[in-house]
Amino acid sequence: MAESTHKRHSSTYQCRRGRSSWCCSFAVPPSFQKNKKPDYSVSKLGPRSFPNSPKPGLNFVGRIDPRRILSPGRVSPIDSDPTGDTTRDIIPDPSPPVDLNSKSRSESFRGRNERSSFSDSGSGSGLDSGRGVFDVRLKLRGRNGGGLVLELNSEVLIANSEVFAGLICEYRKNLGSKCDGDGSGNLSRKMCRIEVPDVENLGIFRETIELMFEEDIAKRLLKVGAYRAIDILEVSAGIMFTKGVLSCLKYLEAVPWTEEEEDRLRNLFAVFKFDETTTQDILARLHLLSSEDSKQNLARQLVWSITTCADANARNELKSLVKGLLCKSSVYEKDQHDPNKEDLYDVCQSCLGSLVSLMEEASGTISPGKVLKKETSKPLIGRISRQVDNINWLLEILFDQQIGEEFVDMWAHQGELLSMHGSVSPMVRYELSRVSAILFIAMGTRKLHCRSEERAALLQAWFCPMLLDFGWLQRCKKGLDMKALEEAMGQTLLTLPLKHQDVLFTEWFRYFSKHGTECPNLCKAFQIWWRRSFPRGSETHAVESR
Repeated sequence: MAESTHKRHSSTYQCRRGRSSWCCSFAVPPSFQKNKKPDYSVSKLGPRSFPNSPKPGLNFVGRIDPRRILSPGRVSPIDSDPTGDTTRDIIPDPSPPVDLNSKSRSESFRGRNERSSFSDSGSGSGLDSGRGVFDVRLKLRGRNGGGLVLELNSEVLIANSEVFAGLICEYRKNLGSKCDGDGSGNLSRKMCRIEVPDVENLGIFRETIELMFEEDIAKRLLKVGAYRAIDILEVSAGIMFTKGVLSCLKYLEAVPWTEEEEDRLRNLFAVFKFDETTTQDILARLHLLSSEDSKQNLARQLVWSITTCADANARNELKSLVKGLLCKSSVYEKDQHDPNKEDLYDVCQSCLGSLVSLMEEASGTISPGKVLKKETSKPLIGRISRQVDNINWLLEILFDQQIGEEFVDMWAHQGELLSMHGSVSPMVRYELSRVSAILFIAMGTRKLHCRSEERAALLQAWFCPMLLDFGWLQRCKKGLDMKALEEAMGQTLLTLPLKHQDVLFTEWFRYFSKHGTECPNLCKAFQIWWRRSFPRGSETHAVESR
């Protein structure tokens, strides 16, 4: 009875590697009911899924849309036809088919329209000898349904893949003991059946298997492109297809990558451990092979270079480039390349020092002979404007990094610049108020959060110079939003203690009454200050006391 049952049903050998499972069966699979469409979404043995991150030994899922590329050997949908006819149409696929008559393909490759000598063990026919023998049936089950059956030559699989070699050898070992037990002793007539469940992309897996039968893999990779080669590399690494891995690495090292392809390679190298000698060229493109100190100084060197750049057009282009790379929302953000706080403030201090020297030259407190010859080759106004542009650009980076509070204190205590402000031409001194304007706008729009003492010190130092320079700022805006500046100045004044507001709003009122539109319009903020300072019912008393 047991012997009869064994003949009617296929005995199944399950080989486990790590946490994944593949199945090797010895005989004809059980027949489905006639005209009933088989369900391939779930494996009979309940196999686990194969995620993109590999498990020990058997992790190889690619991630790319399917392509129509025929597999080595006869290829068909999984079918239970006991006659062994596996020459039916393959699963439809939108891409054009690859020519199966290529001269570079080995003898172990058989197109889908060729009839092989294989038949199921129950049919009584034998297998041809030599490299043309198809003695392995590889059944692929797709994660989203569908499947493929590839009939292949075992010697080719053993020679190319350590994973398949292990499965086939274990199968033969187990089969040998069964044949010795029943006295048949004919291993050559047995078909090794290997089932791979839950394959995410059948086309990639099939194409990787096909490369084992190619004599010139590099030539084939030239046709598929870098994106698909990365998928093939992932599958090849999972099934330990060494020749495929080396060919993919060699091809990928020689071609340009898109950003998406580069990210996929980084993820792949983070998961798989390849031979260092083989991958050193690709790793050199993916990682900066230098000391940590040089990595940390890279952004600092870029910032320094921009602040000393002489060409205006190049400087503006580089400012936009580097600011985009260093901003918090940048897709290129790399923590090890970000400039630290001290580096940025060192550059700020250098720019402030240069600005002080230029203002001394403008005020006549420094002899022209002390100025470097290369600096005197350009107009003084242009050099001052360039330093102010550098400072404002650095402030944008500081605000984005949320480390700009210390600059408020630095600017509030620029005694030398304040003392020279009234002694130089208005067309020069207004450049200093451009820096103050950036700080006022940042505080008024809540991008900069400073202590009350720092805000008070800044406004006490630079509020009156701003009133003097506002007319020039209106005429030479240089990208400054004057409405936003007026609103921000009023909002910032209202954050001070009332005793400080009293002094500053009174000064504004006196200056505005004389100069009108040459002065910022803070009427809205002035009304708010008045209501807070003199609650309803106390206005008469306040006027009389004044």
